[in-house]
Amino acid sequence: MAGRVGTAELTLDEVHRFPNRPVRTGGTLHWDILGLYRGVLDGLRACGPVASVGVDSWAVDYGLLDADGRLLGNPVHYRDDRTSGMAEQAATKLAPSALYAATGLQTLPFNTVYQLMAAQGTAALGAARRLLLIPDLIAYWLTGEAGTELTNASTTQLLDPRTGTWSRDVADALGIDLSLFPPLRRPGDPAGLLLPEVLAETGLEGDIPVTAVGSHDTASAVVGVPAREGESFAYICTGTWSLVGLELDAPVLTEDSRRANFTNELGIDGTVRYLRNVMGLWLLQECLRDWGEPGLGPLLRAAAQLPGLRSVVDAGDAAFIAPGRMPDRIAEACRATGQPVPESRAATLRCILDSLALAHRRTVRDAQRLSGRSVDVVHIVGGGARNALLCQLTADALGLPVVAGPAEAAALGNTLVQARAHGLIGDREQMRHLLCTTQELTTYEPSGDLTAWDLAAARIGAA
Repeated sequence: MAGRVGTAELTLDEVHRFPNRPVRTGGTLHWDILGLYRGVLDGLRACGPVASVGVDSWAVDYGLLDADGRLLGNPVHYRDDRTSGMAEQAATKLAPSALYAATGLQTLPFNTVYQLMAAQGTAALGAARRLLLIPDLIAYWLTGEAGTELTNASTTQLLDPRTGTWSRDVADALGIDLSLFPPLRRPGDPAGLLLPEVLAETGLEGDIPVTAVGSHDTASAVVGVPAREGESFAYICTGTWSLVGLELDAPVLTEDSRRANFTNELGIDGTVRYLRNVMGLWLLQECLRDWGEPGLGPLLRAAAQLPGLRSVVDAGDAAFIAPGRMPDRIAEACRATGQPVPESRAATLRCILDSLALAHRRTVRDAQRLSGRSVDVVHIVGGGARNALLCQLTADALGLPVVAGPAEAAALGNTLVQARAHGLIGDREQMRHLLCTTQELTTYEPSGDLTAWDLAAARIGAA
């Protein structure tokens, strides 16, 4: 994405798109990281002259480098099952309450700490001299300089969200070597200049800086939330996952918060992304893959005509994490809770969207209760902002207005942090004002009766 920023201008151009297809070899699911890096180089070539480069990606996964700075194999995909049982093993060494009090992170089977525990004793980890989270690995290949960007570091379950520094007590208890991580960087910090070999590959010229941004894509997406001054808002960053929560000034590390499985990840300017991971549009993506990816438009129109809340599932159930057979697993979940099994693709789609709206509702309500902060509007950003039915159902479920857009919030947030680092824009308030005045936004007002949503939530124990 090529972004352009001016006093009253904020635009994006998609200059190159390339696939991200995981590969299973030897029984392990990997990222094709070299293929992704090739796509990055091709994208930089397509951009033409640029003033700065910023890299964001998904969280938790990493690459290991040897003493010569060479990659020790393709990074393992977070959906691989190698971390099965690791959270339970960690609990025998460090009480879950103590782990949460130290790191504030939601327990998810793929957290970096569990991946590292699963890798203990392997030849690759034994030979490793450096660990780089995925966006830091791409930045390292672009510049030759290694760092660990803070917002992504906060997803490892090894960082103290109060201090923004590593929790050595946690690392020592779980046998994690923190010296593998290079020094921490913060959004806006310089991350090096493009190497001569990169300039040659891309046709770019001059001293082109790489600027650290919110390298966890959700951190960038929250920067891209077009909240108005004084607005008390919740956000839903939609894509493969729905990241649902609040922007706070300090973490919430209570036992109630831990039991509710909320996470405290860091954002820009010392903010905390207080949120819960909800399965998100992964459920839909997997169904479309199973069905041979039919056109989504006709399915959405058909789903909108069906009665709502006939069948719902718990969109946060770990049973839906793995790929494959998603329509069957949704049917099985409906059957297990005594609800009608969806009889068509449109009915399955309506079940998914109703279920996501229920999960959004529950999470926003829990976030308010646990943080003590009220919400008067919900912002949906990311790919789901284009899904009008999902946006309307979320407004209906919450009884709150939903502002949808921008769909490319992460790329916009990435661009804005770079622009600020280079003196083109000021604080977060100015960033969000620019978003409000330049981006196309749609407001969905709530309709219908909340009672139906209450009853649907009760059917799956999510009231």
